[in-house]
Amino acid sequence: MSVYHHRFEKVVSYIEQHLDTNIDVDSLCDHVHLSKFHFHRQCSAYFGISVTKLIRLLRLKKAAFQLAYRVEERILDIALKNGYSSHEAFSRTFKKYFLKSPSSFRQSPDWAPWRFHYEPVLKLRTETMHNSKDFNVDLIEVDETLIAVKEHRGTPRLLGQSIRQFIEWRKAQKLPPSKSKTYNLVYDDPTTTAPEDYRFDICCAIVTPVAANSYNIVNKVIPAGMCAVLRHCGSDDTIGNAVNYLYNQWLPESGRELRDFPLYFERVSFFPDVSENDVITDIFLPIE
Repeated sequence: MSVYHHRFEKVVSYIEQHLDTNIDVDSLCDHVHLSKFHFHRQCSAYFGISVTKLIRLLRLKKAAFQLAYRVEERILDIALKNGYSSHEAFSRTFKKYFLKSPSSFRQSPDWAPWRFHYEPVLKLRTETMHNSKDFNVDLIEVDETLIAVKEHRGTPRLLGQSIRQFIEWRKAQKLPPSKSKTYNLVYDDPTTTAPEDYRFDICCAIVTPVAANSYNIVNKVIPAGMCAVLRHCGSDDTIGNAVNYLYNQWLPESGRELRDFPLYFERVSFFPDVSENDVITDIFLPIE
């Protein structure tokens, strides 16, 4: 990865870590070693968007996650925390990028329209992770774990609705992430699987089996056995690259065989509770 590319990756990281503040461009330039006299032109040339729009996109992403998954927070409070002076100003900008009002998005989350605008950031992150040599894989023997599961079946565009339903059930059962580990069973690659065939489980650890319920939460088990574990730090935008590394490079070189259980994630810390730069996800590949 070139020094130039690395500096703009640091631009994104710096902005993410300071979304709750009034971001000072001079301080940003000092942090990434770019001249403040040329910074705006360099950003526009590199990302295809201005640094102002880049900040707006990252703040809107955080706001969208808060709308979808932190339903106890008022829309006005979310707007104010993300730098907007009023509900009206936030709604105008949000609708421009998401094609929905904040309240409509909260009812039916859909990131597809916004993703078009976000493509320059996604491309940068993907290239950065693709060129990374810092993957570290550990071999761990895991214990059997009983899990409560919300099965998402169908287009990934509606995954947000399933996640929110699971959060609602979890709150009703008093099973916060601080007391009950959070997992995802990852059956399919969304980039190669037809939307109607996509499968993804949202899960948490439980002590006793779940009874029949209106949320369609079911019981499953993560089996005991050996796993290759890779810790992914940062945005989910690049988690696919880490998964591909496990399958395409680590596994063939290891000489190991896969067990009959899907790859799964343990969510150690969550966005938007922490900045995307500080998100931690452990990726487990079950092996013989």
